[in-house]
Amino acid sequence: MLSSKIVLSGLHISRRFASNKVAVVLSGSGVYDGSEIHEASACLVQLTRAGLEPICFAPDKSQMHTVDHSKGEPSDQQRNVLAESARIARGKIQPLSDLKPQNVDAIVFPGGFGVAKNLSTFATEGANCSVDPLVEKTIKAFQSAGKPLAFCCIAPVLAAKVIPGVKITLGMDKDDGSGKWPYCGAAQAAESWGAKHTNCRVDEVCVDEQNKVVSTPAFMFETNQFHLIHDGVGKMIASLKKLIK
Repeated sequence: MLSSKIVLSGLHISRRFASNKVAVVLSGSGVYDGSEIHEASACLVQLTRAGLEPICFAPDKSQMHTVDHSKGEPSDQQRNVLAESARIARGKIQPLSDLKPQNVDAIVFPGGFGVAKNLSTFATEGANCSVDPLVEKTIKAFQSAGKPLAFCCIAPVLAAKVIPGVKITLGMDKDDGSGKWPYCGAAQAAESWGAKHTNCRVDEVCVDEQNKVVSTPAFMFETNQFHLIHDGVGKMIASLKKLIK
């Protein structure tokens, strides 16, 4: 009987101290046609720093197009979102179709134009865009399960399109005179869908406690100060962790 209690106690302890698992949904590799690499890396760094275990996923589909990042111009190469995302995930990547809310504790969407091109049609259709059906299904499943969600950079447009009345930030809804907010139109589009937009600086975070959604502007702010991105993402992950139960 005593040995059984010890074994059961050990199982209880191992469960209690097991890391919370967080899905990270990637959209390719590279700011202009996939995940913004520095944002994705910041998410992974801040997750493990917070004692959370990241598990990477991506949709198994063709990219909208491929951009030669050295020229900033489209190329004729055809690439797959899952295969490209595996570069960031160091090969440890799973198809988004395999992701189930019951297997993880939260979900994170880094930004990059891949969000607007591969996870949605925002890059080409703006306020009239649609969200990839699998991505939309995933977001709805996590919200229905009461699992918290985090979005950075342009990714909050996904939440704004899928979750009615969600509170998010996409940075500023108009230029503040600095010339550093070139994507203000995204906030205006989100508001046209019924989302509640909160203006935030690059190192700030917006928390919607009711919907368990957190967001930060990241590279919606034009900067070469990479630490500012980490500062904002760090606050986003810290806020996400507080919402995990």
